[in-house]
Amino acid sequence: MPNNILLTIAAAVAFTSCAPRTTNASSEKSMTTGQKTAPVSLFNGKNLDGWHTDVPDMDKNPGLASPFVVRNGVLVSLGNPKGHLITNEIYQNYRLEVEYRFSAVPGNCGVLIHASTPRALYSMFPQSLEVQMMHENAGDFWCIREDITVPDMEKRRGPKEKWGTGEGKERRILNLTDGSEKPVGEWNTMAIECLGNEVNVWVNGTLVNHGTNCTASKGRIALQAEGAEVEFRKVELYEL
Repeated sequence: MPNNILLTIAAAVAFTSCAPRTTNASSEKSMTTGQKTAPVSLFNGKNLDGWHTDVPDMDKNPGLASPFVVRNGVLVSLGNPKGHLITNEIYQNYRLEVEYRFSAVPGNCGVLIHASTPRALYSMFPQSLEVQMMHENAGDFWCIREDITVPDMEKRRGPKEKWGTGEGKERRILNLTDGSEKPVGEWNTMAIECLGNEVNVWVNGTLVNHGTNCTASKGRIALQAEGAEVEFRKVELYEL
């Protein structure tokens, strides 16, 4: 082959290898933003080792049964009395994967990330960022003495002058999609990825929320008892 043709081919290969790679934004968002390690199971299927409860009504009535139990190898939030099941450990830069379902009646629940000061809101909720699990609202953010920024903030949170993280403020930030959840009785998968001050949430593989500039980047993880029975068969954490 003539030398001038060889030189032309070599130049073309070099240009291709150095050219910037184009990506599809939606496919990028559907993938983890960090490298996962082997999973750490936060629920062992037998008991609630590694967790503690914070249920205000149990302070008044120590004989009151805990709303968090293990039943047939599944972690169950009975819904009442209301409160939280909180990890003993503090976590930072991780992907949390949870499989959950409302086994009978749809209702309310949530995963709280970056949890710190207990009972910081309404003498019930720990300072945190809640990722909502309420039926047909999975993936909403609720700001609980912590805050986060999302695109289209006024459209999804309401008038700016009403924003806040305390009592009486607009603390709810709507998720990006509808119809991501499965019917009541079927298992849902929620993935929450926290990397630095960024939080991404997927429900059944669909990106449902993405926020930046979160005012916390580490803390405990909590599950709620908030009026409805919810089953959790998987609570796994991957360090990023």
